[in-house]
Amino acid sequence: MSLKVRLQRRKISSVRLEQILTKGEVQVSDKERHTQLEQMFRDIATIVADKCVNPETKRPYTVILIERAMKDIHYSVNTNKSTKQQALEVIKQLKEKMKIERAHMRLRFILPVNEGKKLKEKLKPLIKVIESEDYNQQLEIVCLIDPGCFREIDDLIQKETKGKGSLEVLNLKDVEEGDEKFE
Repeated sequence: MSLKVRLQRRKISSVRLEQILTKGEVQVSDKERHTQLEQMFRDIATIVADKCVNPETKRPYTVILIERAMKDIHYSVNTNKSTKQQALEVIKQLKEKMKIERAHMRLRFILPVNEGKKLKEKLKPLIKVIESEDYNQQLEIVCLIDPGCFREIDDLIQKETKGKGSLEVLNLKDVEEGDEKFE
């Protein structure tokens, strides 16, 4: 039996009926809501584990460890926000309780030499580590940055070089892989 028929049997006016059908919300059972919240909690933990590393070892954290840390800080999922947005909030909260940071991005800048030296000084506060510099016909810099600075760096390079400079992402996240060696 359709919802419309059930509502008509309850003698609800047609105006009210149309209002319920157009503006009504789907009712979700407790089990469905609980399952949805658990899935979002796991998704948030997965995103955090994928984006973050231990700053001392540069190794990624496991999803289980992130889930446990999220429970320790009593994080509650908000179904109205995206999981990525919530993951970024979780990272900020976890920084207060444990050693965690966003994994750095490895970039290569290729800049015209005449603008390159001035631009390098403007970029220095945004760069975490400069791995190599090469002055040939152009200035080439390979460096590590915080992912949150990417857009700002890209805009700065495009604006200052008037499109002559380029930015290449070499690695989205700089992490140590493999087994840890104990001595």
